[in-house]
Amino acid sequence: MTDDATRQWKTLDKDLNRLSRLEEASMYASRPLVGVGVSLVFVSFAAVAAAIFAGGEPQSLALVVAAAFGAYMALNIGANDVANNMGPAVGAKALSMLGAIAIAAVFESAGALLAGGDVVATISKGIIDPSALSNTAVFVRAMMAALLAASIWVNIATWIGAPVSTTHSVVGGVMGAGIIAAGLGTVNWATMAQIAASWVISPLLGGIFAAAVLAFIKWRVIYVDDKIAAARTWVPVLIGVMSAAFATYLALKGLKHVMAIDLSTALLIGVVAGVAFGLLSVPLIRRQSEGLENRNRSLKSLFNAPLVVSAALLSFAHGANDVANAVGPLAAIAYVHQSSSVAGEVSIPLWVMLIGALGISFGLVLFGPKLIGMVGSQITKLNPMRAYCVALSAAVTVIAASWLGLPVSSTHIAVGGVFGVGFFREWYTERRARRLMRERPAGRRLPGQERARRKLVRRSHFMTIIAAWVITVPAAALLSAACFLLLRAIGF
Repeated sequence: MTDDATRQWKTLDKDLNRLSRLEEASMYASRPLVGVGVSLVFVSFAAVAAAIFAGGEPQSLALVVAAAFGAYMALNIGANDVANNMGPAVGAKALSMLGAIAIAAVFESAGALLAGGDVVATISKGIIDPSALSNTAVFVRAMMAALLAASIWVNIATWIGAPVSTTHSVVGGVMGAGIIAAGLGTVNWATMAQIAASWVISPLLGGIFAAAVLAFIKWRVIYVDDKIAAARTWVPVLIGVMSAAFATYLALKGLKHVMAIDLSTALLIGVVAGVAFGLLSVPLIRRQSEGLENRNRSLKSLFNAPLVVSAALLSFAHGANDVANAVGPLAAIAYVHQSSSVAGEVSIPLWVMLIGALGISFGLVLFGPKLIGMVGSQITKLNPMRAYCVALSAAVTVIAASWLGLPVSSTHIAVGGVFGVGFFREWYTERRARRLMRERPAGRRLPGQERARRKLVRRSHFMTIIAAWVITVPAAALLSAACFLLLRAIGF
């Protein structure tokens, strides 16, 4: 081959490489548009489904529009709320992002369809007096405004990277629309005060319990001479506690529409499950720990499987408990369309629950990785042991709050657990550094600026998330009031 031909081939290769890079860049840039396009198709599908179930009646337009709003809300739940269940497992590298999305999509949908509530309060959490919205046209407009406003707020929170409570968003939406429709007197301010208290109670309880579990693991497993022997003793105990917590949680939240289960019965179910799974895990942990080196890195592998199971169960429980709250306004509008009356509680039609379940799955697949990555790795560094503490905290804290009658948010508990683990690590690291300084007075102490730089919790994310939590209800309420006025102006 001549030199000219060789140069021509090299030039062609360079041009092809440039085209390949250009194609890759174009695909990367257009990826968000794919998500938006699929979302629009799903929202349109939900509207068409509502039109079919409504029988094409002229007065069914409000139901069709509300179904589109409900689908939009479900997409946002998948993009934001589910990150709290899967983020720690992904951050700890117990699950890949793809594996987490697959597990969450399956278990969220299963929880919604198999154990989701048959009945939902139409005036979310009892914050508005139903008699104040007895006019069906005003009621439908208020529910549509609440649904749209909650969806917009959760979408904004996802965009800025803040995990927020979708239930609180719906509460704020109902409150704002109710005030515009019937005045300030229609709001149950005592209930609103309890919800506001949960902004503080939920993350504090979650953080304290997660930190306590991590302290126990450090005390009894990590900082002992024979780590493997300690793990063989205590990891089955921790698995038993986790099994008891989740069995109780699922009995309370996932089976309540099948049978009436009080707290004592749920606790009994939890104790039986905890003892059974704790005993079953003893030979499994012994077999898994054979041949492991006596160091901290070896211990992490013993927590991978329990962490994955806990993430799946949290997703199932979330689907069973929170999807109904999110599609509650849509179920209320469907009831009004069918009966021409307003009710305090209504049954959720299967097609409404399908919109919620499928929307969560699509939202998770299309937009969930951003929040999953943020919760799992950008707040503080997680490993399987720390992530396990967060998952266990989420289940136990919800049970404790139910027993005490405290209003809590599962979202706030899970993220509070991540913060609790991170702040405990900061405190423990600083404590060890001070002890070493006392033992070695001649050692060089790090300057204050360097110590601040080595903080184990990113303060920027902490402040962003706390601010988003605080303003969720008022922001959703203001958006809902604006949406109510807009819907009234255009004749809905």
